[in-house]
Amino acid sequence: MASTAPPAALDDSPAARRREQRGWYFYDWANSAFYTTIISVFLGPYLIPVAKTAACAKDFPELASETCMSQFDALVLRHPGLGYVDVLGVDIRPAAFFGLTLTVAVFLQIVFLPIVGALADHTGRKRELLGGFAYVGALATMGLYFVEGDRYMLGGLLFVVANLAYGSSVVVYDSFLPQISTPEERDGVSSRGWAIGYLGGGLLLLLNLGLFLQHDSLGLSEGMAVRISMMSAGLWWAIFTIVPLLRLRNRPVATHETTTLRSVGGSFRQLGRTLAELRRYPLTLLFLVAYLVYNDGVQTVIGNSAAFASEALKLDKTVQITAILMVQFVAFFGALLLGWLARRFGTKRTVLASLVLWTGIVVVAMFVGEGQALQFYLMAFAIAIVLGGTQALSRSLFSQVIPKGREAEYFSLLQISDKGSAFIGSLTVTIALQLTNSYRIAIVSMIIFFVVGFVLLALTNLPKAIRAAGNEVPSRI
Repeated sequence: MASTAPPAALDDSPAARRREQRGWYFYDWANSAFYTTIISVFLGPYLIPVAKTAACAKDFPELASETCMSQFDALVLRHPGLGYVDVLGVDIRPAAFFGLTLTVAVFLQIVFLPIVGALADHTGRKRELLGGFAYVGALATMGLYFVEGDRYMLGGLLFVVANLAYGSSVVVYDSFLPQISTPEERDGVSSRGWAIGYLGGGLLLLLNLGLFLQHDSLGLSEGMAVRISMMSAGLWWAIFTIVPLLRLRNRPVATHETTTLRSVGGSFRQLGRTLAELRRYPLTLLFLVAYLVYNDGVQTVIGNSAAFASEALKLDKTVQITAILMVQFVAFFGALLLGWLARRFGTKRTVLASLVLWTGIVVVAMFVGEGQALQFYLMAFAIAIVLGGTQALSRSLFSQVIPKGREAEYFSLLQISDKGSAFIGSLTVTIALQLTNSYRIAIVSMIIFFVVGFVLLALTNLPKAIRAAGNEVPSRI
């Protein structure tokens, strides 16, 4: 191990911080394109037919591809032993392929994100790691352009790589927050970053949906329009990542190893110490559990909103797509609004109030009339108001209750608590559907997550948690 003398202190003047903050915001703008264009809208509906094409070519070669695709479900009913694709020697139904890919991607994040966080804190090379993960993810996303025909495995592999890189980059990105802002600035900086992310992701999605809906008039096939849209998300991610890489600065660490192998080994040791030391911060752990619970409710409501619109309300795709776009742009203002409320009334009170609103939203979902698009739009509008603010202010609160020098490691725990708990809400919805066959009741079942999360957060003594982590308590928390 080689010790290095600490370099001269960085300029931490308000002007220097603002310069970094403005650069930091742009990474939210850059990476949100991956989540909105790839995960939320295009990849799943595109990848499943690609897998079906492969199954058709393998099991029904006597049929034309178009004929097999149009009759696929009926063919599988008549031939239950056919209609599978091979995934590393295991037969998987095409309809389940994207879900399997998503599960593998989430599992790998749970395994690797803590290592990424430890490496970032241990070496202090956060800017380089942010750029490396961002460009691996962007290139993998651009590679989705080449997923066509029966290349379902290529699509699955590229998505797993891109999603792992996306999660890793977000851990490093979030860990800059307490370094580029004072405790008093934290809520505003986090809220602006989240808001700008919604705006960037929404703008590219608007352009891509315009391309998709007008593909015939532009002389493009539907598949080509989707491929161009997916490639554009990678290009957007790559281009706008340049801004934070130019503005953000690494902070010095006391010592670090001289080789990559030793750095990784040191990072594992540091991660072990951090997990063991978490017992010294019980209130930080309580906040993490509270966030795990209520954020699982948030993610489950969002993840099932399209199915709720189609199954419970019988609304068409046009309504669903326009609602998604509206949420993106309204959430920009919602995140800024909740940031302003936090400065006026306190961050914890604002998050608690947002959880009350989330509870009200899922209760109202029980009474939205079938075919009532306006009522669905109003519900989506209410979700958009609290969506970004709940998450942005939670990120800000968490940054206050973690010790200095361990930011990336603790933010990796925040990320994996998000990813790892996602199955709980999904399981709750699945059980509710199995017992009642009602998407309305399934959505209302999310009340328990918001109520329990509210209680746990209310019980968290945040000033005490902040002081225990060795941080300054802001005037309003």
